[in-house]
Amino acid sequence: MSALCVLVLVAATPVDRVVLYPDRAQVTRVAEVTCGARVKVPFAGITPAAADDSFRARCEAGTVDGLRVESRVRVDEFAPRVKALDVELRKVGQQLQTVSQQRDRALQQSRLADQFSAVATTQVSREMAAEKPDVKAWSAAYETSLKTRVGASDLVVTANAQLRELERKRDGLLEQRSQLEASSQRREFVADVVVTCPAGKSARVELTYLVGGAAWAPSYEARADEAGGAVELSTFATLSQRTGEDWAQAQLTLSTAVPAQNATPPELKRLKVNALKQEAEKKVLVARNELVAAADADDSRPADSRGLTARAQGLSVQLSIPDRTTVPGDGNPTRVFVDQTRLKAAFALRTAPRAMPYVFRVAELTNQAPFPLLAGPVSLFRGGGFIARSPLERVAEGAVFRLTFGVDDSVRVKRVITEELKRDVGLFNGKKRFTYAYRFEVANYGKKAIELELAEQLPVSEVDDVAVSIAEKTTSGYQLNPADGIATWKVRLSPADQRNVELAYRVEVPSSYDTGGL
Repeated sequence: MSALCVLVLVAATPVDRVVLYPDRAQVTRVAEVTCGARVKVPFAGITPAAADDSFRARCEAGTVDGLRVESRVRVDEFAPRVKALDVELRKVGQQLQTVSQQRDRALQQSRLADQFSAVATTQVSREMAAEKPDVKAWSAAYETSLKTRVGASDLVVTANAQLRELERKRDGLLEQRSQLEASSQRREFVADVVVTCPAGKSARVELTYLVGGAAWAPSYEARADEAGGAVELSTFATLSQRTGEDWAQAQLTLSTAVPAQNATPPELKRLKVNALKQEAEKKVLVARNELVAAADADDSRPADSRGLTARAQGLSVQLSIPDRTTVPGDGNPTRVFVDQTRLKAAFALRTAPRAMPYVFRVAELTNQAPFPLLAGPVSLFRGGGFIARSPLERVAEGAVFRLTFGVDDSVRVKRVITEELKRDVGLFNGKKRFTYAYRFEVANYGKKAIELELAEQLPVSEVDDVAVSIAEKTTSGYQLNPADGIATWKVRLSPADQRNVELAYRVEVPSSYDTGGL
């Protein structure tokens, strides 16, 4: 004998919680039921964007005895509304037919009035030849014809207005019916969860599933506080989902994990070394040019401040937003506040005149937020004003990163070429020497003393018999990084102070080299 299954009719099961990933979401619906043996709890109206193999059920105060998930079209749900529209359409059709008949009768009366007027005109023409014409009869005949024509015209105008209004109403009903028919053909998931829990008590039944078409992306606002040596970094999240079901007042959790990424470790393949005989080639000395890129400016609007709780999840972090949020299912973006962290910052004025003849205000930061900063745009503010918008790469917890708070117009810098010379040196002209010299003119037009970091790039030799050396006329006090060839000076400038920084270096190359690239 099979066990009985009690069907419990519950109200609509709303979306209670959502864990939103950068490329999908985990949705949880909740139903409150009265306990018993094998209670059947239906969950209807689940979006077709759900993955059919991702459904899981849970009962807080009992056990889950079974779970059945079915995909079906939504004909039954929309049938009553379609039937009501059909009744309304029939009524409007009958009204159209009645008004159309009234207009036809009015048109017929107008034609009869025209015929009566023609007959009266013929009769009057005949009586004008008589000795005593009846003028009063003529006037009455024409007046009757005119009244009939005017009355018929009024009826036609009224009927046409009613027909236009009824046709608009009919077209609107037909459009609604067409939309309902299209919606009724869409598919949805229906899930039935069978639970058993102590009789006489209530239980909370949860249904969880994964959906595609949902994502979130971070954005940031960085506000410089130079007096306090810090940067206020606010994190925002832009949420969007096209699942077709609204997440109304749902508890949102943002995850930094990306489920779509392949978690399989890479497999090392065998390396092969091959040799190919080639003719001897002449060495050609070439210069390598660096690529200079500038950030695009854009607008950004702030959102209301709230807070969050961060939970580590192994390689990822989940950010729980305490206030419930509504995210529409039509793809319209929703922007929410995530967190604000005050980061210690070391501010500096830096310039690289070779790339751009401007002085930038730069902040060196350490990510002290309880979560990694995902890649996204950051809006930069300084002194209460918007500076620019630039991209931010992923920053791990505790990692050092840099933000640039625009150009400082009170400091000017200019790069002047003073010498670029080539000559032959050594015994029997065995080598070529290239001499380069530059002067950097810096000036402080501000009201405070500053320290400016000035950087210039020197060539780095990757060939043993090509030597690069700095000449004596170079201004002392620089630091040279041998790896990238960047020389940096720290120049102190008082208000209204101007200074020159000199750089000179030599490149010695064997004469056998083709130096057309220098």
